[in-house]
Amino acid sequence: MRTLGHWALNIGCFLVLLLPLAPATAQPFLLPTANRAILETGGEERYFVGTVGKPWMSGTFGCVRTDGWQLHEGLDIRCLARDKRGEPTDPILATADGTVAYINKRPSLSNYGNYLILRHSIEGVEVYSLYAHLREIRTSLKHGDTVKAGETIAVMGRTSNTGQGISKDRAHVHFELDLVVNERFPDWYRKTFPGQRNDHGGWNGQNLIGIDPWKVLLEQQRLGARFSLVEFIRSQPELCRVIVRDSNFPWARRYPMFVKSNPVAQKEGIAGYELALNFNGLPMELIPRAASEIKTKAKYQLLSVNEAEKQKHPCRKLVNQKGARWELGNNGLHLLDLLTY
Repeated sequence: MRTLGHWALNIGCFLVLLLPLAPATAQPFLLPTANRAILETGGEERYFVGTVGKPWMSGTFGCVRTDGWQLHEGLDIRCLARDKRGEPTDPILATADGTVAYINKRPSLSNYGNYLILRHSIEGVEVYSLYAHLREIRTSLKHGDTVKAGETIAVMGRTSNTGQGISKDRAHVHFELDLVVNERFPDWYRKTFPGQRNDHGGWNGQNLIGIDPWKVLLEQQRLGARFSLVEFIRSQPELCRVIVRDSNFPWARRYPMFVKSNPVAQKEGIAGYELALNFNGLPMELIPRAASEIKTKAKYQLLSVNEAEKQKHPCRKLVNQKGARWELGNNGLHLLDLLTY
């Protein structure tokens, strides 16, 4: 395989395209490639790569596959440049200042193929960007290295361990923005799925909860310097509310900006939390609750379900309806178990 040095000329060809990525006022996230069609009216088909035989929408984030019942965790971004063999050569760019959190250079171990995860701090939020199906990752990069927004970190490719593979015409980078659920994930996984392999430790996909990068990029373009990642996450449509009888779990410590004050719990002590979850299971609001406010002795209690949101985004199956009654599904219980492990 050729090294990144062979692609220097390709990188130079993109410089003019990259210049507009620096807005008049600083924004948290840059586009991860030179493809800017996502920000242009009607440019979706030139930006997103759909699955085989499906339209571009299947390359976006959310419940967009298998008739809405399969989750796609990121954006599949179309290539702009190819070599003489038709292989993609687009430079992959760090979306924000950060550090290297994880590198996988063994494509056989993941349907993401070669992939890279960067850690960022945006308004105090620990957020991670993921770049997958890479042809190659910059050889000098290693865990803990610092990178700057817009810095070339890899070359687009089509690596994967899936049987069908990724054809040349569908070459793309899979791009995610994620929050980490629990640093104790490897222990939880061994306990929950005994005997099953976990090749990526705490960077297993089950330990990442994604937010929609497309909506983030469009919202920060619309708001400019007024864009707030914290407010964006807080404003996610609510799927359900759940009481968790746990007063000290990792998510509440890692993401205190999503915890709301409650005078009752402040006075009497925290016995648990009320969580508001979006369709993907992201706890975007946590309200500490005193024992006097919790009406159950069960570890979890489903308080409410937004039926319209569940119908619109059914793929995560966090809650299920039995007759007129709603209950937490197995996926919802697994998520809460991981959150509180």
